[in-house]
Amino acid sequence: MTTIHRRLFHQTFRALSHENPLGLPRTGSIPRMQRGLPERRKIKDVAKVVAVSSAKGGVGKSTVAANLSLAFARMGYRSGILDTDIFGPSIPTLFDLTGGPRLSPNNQLLPMSNYGVKTMSMGYLVGEDAPVVWRGLMVMKALQQLLHEVDWGGLDILVLDLPPGTGDTQLSVTQQIVLDGSVIVTTPHTLAVKDAVKGINMFKKVNVPLLGLVQNMSLFNCPHCHHDTAVFGSNERVKEICSEHSIDLLGDIPLHQNVGDDGQRGKPTVVSEPDSERAQAFMDIARLVGSKVGL
Repeated sequence: MTTIHRRLFHQTFRALSHENPLGLPRTGSIPRMQRGLPERRKIKDVAKVVAVSSAKGGVGKSTVAANLSLAFARMGYRSGILDTDIFGPSIPTLFDLTGGPRLSPNNQLLPMSNYGVKTMSMGYLVGEDAPVVWRGLMVMKALQQLLHEVDWGGLDILVLDLPPGTGDTQLSVTQQIVLDGSVIVTTPHTLAVKDAVKGINMFKKVNVPLLGLVQNMSLFNCPHCHHDTAVFGSNERVKEICSEHSIDLLGDIPLHQNVGDDGQRGKPTVVSEPDSERAQAFMDIARLVGSKVGL
């Protein structure tokens, strides 16, 4: 077996087939594009799939997704995470992984692992600073291959880290695979909450179960006076949204410098500070999500 990294982008912006943008050897298992809505199907060898989404960028969605996948692994489950953000993948950085994935004997991508979690990302297939300058059809085909051409080798739960927004990628994911539920990530900030409502309505429209909402960066606890400050505003609006849409508030993640620093170092909070209040918040949310999807 060999890595596909050099073959994939041997020359920058090389012309690639619209039918096979990742350059994988043919296996015949990718569902062909068809008229009308595609048939949803389960990801092979994966028991449960949960999408983590935010309609607003910059709310810490990828950090939450990464820590949830690590929390599931810490709970003893076979856990994985799939980075579906083609243009701005974050999982390689968060899991401190580089290089290209290898191919299985049946020509499928083999996940790269760290901290007991299997991962796959477009970030493994391109250089760290290389932009993906593709039009919509290429992006959708690449996403299709990431969804159906990865050999996960058996997982209890797979976390999908969706890109921000409610566009093509989100629609393709919800139409192509069976999702056991979705988690919306927001901050208390008014603009983030407004966009979170759009995310909630999107999942309702495509009939994906809403497991609940995670409020990230909720309160800042001063290390000197130990006073709690709502830096991004009161969480009352978040509670109102949950009540209006009949969804659960799964938990609050405090605003703390270490959460961001842990991610930048490639060792998320659940791994780097397992006994901290912050890690416990992620663990509690993972337990709630797991119970809702039947883990």
